[in-house]
Amino acid sequence: MQLPVQSQSTLYAEPWEADAGPEELAGIARAADRAGFAYLAVCDHVAIPRRLAPAMGTVWYDPVATLAYLAAVTQRVRLLSHVAVVGLRHPLLTAKQYATLDHLSGGRLILGVGAGHVREEFEALGVDFERRGAVLDECVDALRAALGPDEFPSHHGKLYDFEDLGQRPRPAQARVPVWVGGSSPAAVRRAAVRGDGWLPQGDPRDRLPAQITRLRRLREEAGVTTPLTVGAITEPLYVGEPDWDVGRRTLTGHPEALAESLRAYGEMGVDQIQVRFRSRSRPELTDQMARFGAEVGPLL
Repeated sequence: MQLPVQSQSTLYAEPWEADAGPEELAGIARAADRAGFAYLAVCDHVAIPRRLAPAMGTVWYDPVATLAYLAAVTQRVRLLSHVAVVGLRHPLLTAKQYATLDHLSGGRLILGVGAGHVREEFEALGVDFERRGAVLDECVDALRAALGPDEFPSHHGKLYDFEDLGQRPRPAQARVPVWVGGSSPAAVRRAAVRGDGWLPQGDPRDRLPAQITRLRRLREEAGVTTPLTVGAITEPLYVGEPDWDVGRRTLTGHPEALAESLRAYGEMGVDQIQVRFRSRSRPELTDQMARFGAEVGPLL
């Protein structure tokens, strides 16, 4: 699941998140660890321009700092950047941050990457917004090298060139999974050719089968034979019958009914689902998480 609190867009944040902070984040992370969730995810924005602030808000926690904080209060759950806009930073800097996170967490990092969409962020940091796709492609290649097993990684590309520069600690994992986010044709191709996983961005159920078919075809044509983890973001959920308005798109009901609905994702070729819950408070959210882990998860 994507963590609440750490990003507070008006499109999805619940009212109680406005006054929440580190204590609530730690409590939710511990609840995810207990309930058997696969990962916790954190977004990435450096700064929000005033023109977008009414919709996006300006609360966007730094992903590395947040995930490192949560690594210290959890034992098992994996830590996902969903997604890191890695083109905003030099790959060696990104590698240093995330390799350290993987080392400190005992190998729990999943590096989710995306191209980004806020022009002003790129301009403020001196990065070419129009070429952000090409920048991301090379960043992924450079990060493969910089997060690999070599203490002195090397990469020679059009934008980045480095060798004979040592970085330790190395990641705890022999291969850090790189999941590519986005649902545009370019993002799907990037995931197919360069990724270990795909994180769609807002694809409704009826669009997923065609996207997955294209993803697998492009991967086969590129000759990539390593496994690919296909993801999906579910509709909002509420386990049980709510006594308040959770919105018409929210899936509600008994665990068996929710599981039956969610199993449809697996039938279309999805390997992991990112779930989200409607809630009026942190206790209600962690109760929903616990119920999902105990009553719905075993049925999937």
